[in-house]
Amino acid sequence: MSRSEPLPRTVRLLLLARVVNRLGAFSLPFLTALISTDHGASLTAAGLVSAAFGLATIPSRLAGGHLADRIGRRTTIVLGLCGCAAAQLAIAVSASLTWAVAGAVLLGLAFELYEPPSQAIIGESVPEQHRVRAFSLFSAALAAGGMGAGLLAALLGRWDLRWLFVTDAATCLACALLIRLALPRDRPAPPGADRDDTAARPLRDRALLSVLATGTAYALINQQAVITLPLALARQGLPAADAGLLFTAAAATTVLAQPLIRLPWATRLTTPVALALAHLLLAAGLTGYALTRTLPALLASTAVKSLGDLLVMGRVYALVTDLAPPGASGRYLAVFGTSWGIAATLAPLLGTQLLAHAGTTALWSAMAAFCLLLAALHLRVTPESARSPQRRAPKEHKSTEPAAAPSPRR
Repeated sequence: MSRSEPLPRTVRLLLLARVVNRLGAFSLPFLTALISTDHGASLTAAGLVSAAFGLATIPSRLAGGHLADRIGRRTTIVLGLCGCAAAQLAIAVSASLTWAVAGAVLLGLAFELYEPPSQAIIGESVPEQHRVRAFSLFSAALAAGGMGAGLLAALLGRWDLRWLFVTDAATCLACALLIRLALPRDRPAPPGADRDDTAARPLRDRALLSVLATGTAYALINQQAVITLPLALARQGLPAADAGLLFTAAAATTVLAQPLIRLPWATRLTTPVALALAHLLLAAGLTGYALTRTLPALLASTAVKSLGDLLVMGRVYALVTDLAPPGASGRYLAVFGTSWGIAATLAPLLGTQLLAHAGTTALWSAMAAFCLLLAALHLRVTPESARSPQRRAPKEHKSTEPAAAPSPRR
């Protein structure tokens, strides 16, 4: 498959389905507002509900990887989307705070089920040399849907916040139907796949754990530019609503910069070098946030930062897929994906404290310095592939120690 050859039909259908789903994925930012305005909860209580949602996404992601490798990718995706739809409808029709909270927790438990199987389908449907391109296009599809989602949210949110959750549920069901009808039937796991020590225990894979550590640090920085950005703009004397323009600019950059991923010099970069370069771009964009105060300059900084995000998302998921043994990619991607749940829980606490006690310049400068540290770490600890030297540890462990009894389920 050449660089210009279309992706497999399965991947293209999955990308289309995720665009449909993403078009309705605008209800979550309004969960706190709905609980506060419609149910009379305090801002503190509403924040705790959002935190409970974030914590619930961690076991959801792990369950998604487990189910993807056990019952199949397509079945797990449909199950997760239907669960999200049910939870969103429960929130929309909730008559009390108790039911709204129950719906939010249920949404968190279903929210990440479909991510590991979606990523596993992409990773397993294209040759290794084209996975970076495929995962980059997956990010672009989500970004394209997100741009339309913002417009729909602006229209429906003026009418009634509950309709945001109803519409989100409808797009989940539409995506589930498209997946069910268009994707091929699930194939059973190969016999004896779970007997492989590394496949059954991704948390024992040192290479994966190093990628998880740096991935969690990246996710924490990424979430600062989402959760804390509106507050930072307000402290700088700019309208908090301008964050919507910056989010749109980030999504547009992700879509329009896709050809850069396929340039010869970009494809020749090793994964550690590409990730180091990505974090240098992130540091440059965040430094722009720290030093500038005008909207045009912030938009330019956002574009630079988004180029770094684009490089990270394509490379890191391709690497995790490559590290996974046959039949275990769903679980490997699930373990790596917990980085986002951890970041979603910690980012609001870290960002608001830095903002309150040090100010916007210190916040973004600290994040930029963190990116420089991560760039150096990637050059030292990130494996190039499943065959790189950092990958030897699990095999040596397996050959020098007696077989251990099966561990309990994660």
